[in-house]
Amino acid sequence: MGKYIIKRILIAIPVLIGITVIDYAIMCMAGSPLEMLQGPRVSEAAVEARKIALGLDKPFYIQYFVWLGQLLHGNMGYSIKSYQSVSEMIGSHLGPTLLLMGVSLLVSLLMAVPAGIYSAVHQYSKGDYAVVTFSFLGSSIPGFFLSLLLIYVFTVKLGWLPSSGMTTLGTEGGFSDVARHMVMPVIVLATSMAGSNIRYIRSAVLEILQQDYLRTARAKGIGRFKVINKHALRNALVPIVTVIGMEIPVLFGGAVIIEQVFSWPGLGLMTMSAITSRDYPVIMGVCLLSAVVVLVANLVTDIMYALVDPTIQLD
Repeated sequence: MGKYIIKRILIAIPVLIGITVIDYAIMCMAGSPLEMLQGPRVSEAAVEARKIALGLDKPFYIQYFVWLGQLLHGNMGYSIKSYQSVSEMIGSHLGPTLLLMGVSLLVSLLMAVPAGIYSAVHQYSKGDYAVVTFSFLGSSIPGFFLSLLLIYVFTVKLGWLPSSGMTTLGTEGGFSDVARHMVMPVIVLATSMAGSNIRYIRSAVLEILQQDYLRTARAKGIGRFKVINKHALRNALVPIVTVIGMEIPVLFGGAVIIEQVFSWPGLGLMTMSAITSRDYPVIMGVCLLSAVVVLVANLVTDIMYALVDPTIQLD
C-alpha cells in the first residue's frame, strides 16, 4: 500500500504541473487585470508602471515560471486587488467551504444509501417509483434555481431562515445560528448529490441481489436484514465508493455557485470575486487547490477499494 501511494503521488506531480500550465495560459488569454483599472482617473503611465511592477510586461512563459518558482518556495503570491497573501486568503475561506461540503456530503449519503437500498429491495413497487422520481428531480433541477426557490419560500414568504452569510450580523454566531444559515445551501447541494447517488446505489444493490451466494444465504435461513445490510451492501460498496469519490470534486466546484447565491464566506465567494476582478494570483491559488482536491479524492477512492474489498490488490 505504501509503495502504491508513493507511486501515485509521483505521478500526480507532473499532472499538477500540466494543470497549472493550462490554467495559467487560459487566464492570460482572458486579458490583463490592469484593464479593470483603466479610466479617466488613472493615467496610462500609472497603468504601465503598475504593469511593470507586477511583471505583467513579460512573456507568458516567463510569468508562469516566476509564479512556479514562488510556489516552490511556499509563496502563492499576493492579491492584485487587496494585496493580501493568497495562502492566507485561502486559509481564511477554506474552513467555511469544508464545513459546507462535509455536512452536505454526509446529508446526501444519509439520504441516498437508505433510499437506494429500499428502492432495490422493493423493485417496481410504488415506493421504488417514488424514490426513482425523486432521484431524477434531484439531479435535474439546477442548483441556482432550487436555491432561489428555497429563498423565496423560507425567507421571503415564511421568514424562517436567513438567506445569506454564515452568521447573523451584529452577533457572535454560535452553533445554532450557523446551523440555521447552513440549512438551505446544504439542502441544495445534498439534493443534487443524492439524486445521482440513489440511482447508482440502486443499480449496484440490484446487481448484487441477483447473485447466487445471496440466494444460498437466504436458503440457509439468514435473516433478511443481515442478507441485505451485511452481505449485499458490503459487496455493493465498490461502485458506491467510486461514485462518492467522484462527488467530492463535483461538490467542490458546485459549492462555488451555491456560495455565491447564499453569500457563504467560503472559497466560492472569494473565487467569483477574483474572477470578476481578474485577480490572477488568487485564481491560480484556487485552481491549484481544486486540482489537489481532485487528485487526493481519486487516491483516497483507490485506497478505499482495498479496504472495502480485500480481494482487490493495489500494485
